[in-house]
Amino acid sequence: MELFEELVRLRKDGRASCLATIVQCIGSSPQKEGAKMLVRDDGSVIGSLGGGCLEAEVIQHALMSMKNGTPLTVPFELTERHGGLVCGGKVLVYIEPVIPEPHLVILGAGHVGKALAFVAHFSGFRVTVVDDREEYANKENIPDADQVIVHDFGSVFERVPADQTSYIVIATRGHNHDLDALRAALRTRARYLGLLGSRRKRALLFKTLAEEGFSEEDIQRIIIPVGLAIGSVTPDEIAVSIMAQIIQKRRENAASGISRSSCSRIGKEDGTAEAASPPRC
Repeated sequence: MELFEELVRLRKDGRASCLATIVQCIGSSPQKEGAKMLVRDDGSVIGSLGGGCLEAEVIQHALMSMKNGTPLTVPFELTERHGGLVCGGKVLVYIEPVIPEPHLVILGAGHVGKALAFVAHFSGFRVTVVDDREEYANKENIPDADQVIVHDFGSVFERVPADQTSYIVIATRGHNHDLDALRAALRTRARYLGLLGSRRKRALLFKTLAEEGFSEEDIQRIIIPVGLAIGSVTPDEIAVSIMAQIIQKRRENAASGISRSSCSRIGKEDGTAEAASPPRC
């Protein structure tokens, strides 16, 4: 029960985790089918799959699964490696990531912002929409947003948290508001930062930001024109193109759902395998 309570707590706190379960055992193994271990995003664990190299490798697979957001099924062969004590059996471990809902912050509650809130909500994102106009920033106008906030763009992230798991789209009503929003967004660690606008607008904004002291690395985080090039014209089409690009960014490291492993790891400078601590038999 403690394991599942911790899983729920982590998700409420916006932290990722992975639940690793032994789903098949053949021969001697440190734990039996159904044994579970929860891996937190910092690599710490609750529960056990038997210790040793088996758990060490499961933790590494779990951290990758959290990053990619995809489950893994990993077979382990507990065979002799470099003279180490072994169990001699095989286990199959299913690793399931538990990822908090991705957070999209939309700065601007106009036609594109409203359409994007709808598409993002449909795509499973938690959506926050911000505008400095109360007549636009309200739940009646943006019913699909989880949170609608009336706030100026320049200091919005003092109120709306945005970390490396957040996505930001700027779709305000004018150049000066875009600039205020960009300054604020660049001070966050958001994973994605897109701006609605033309290539000409891009050049003007980038020049201003550079003159203000933002680094080239900072400026290159900005995606403008935002969205995939699908020939979108209407607000709904533009929203689809933006959301497709965000999903592409979110899934860019997605890996195959099955890998093969053994109780050994690469550890020597010459790249040869080094035996890890064996699991308890």
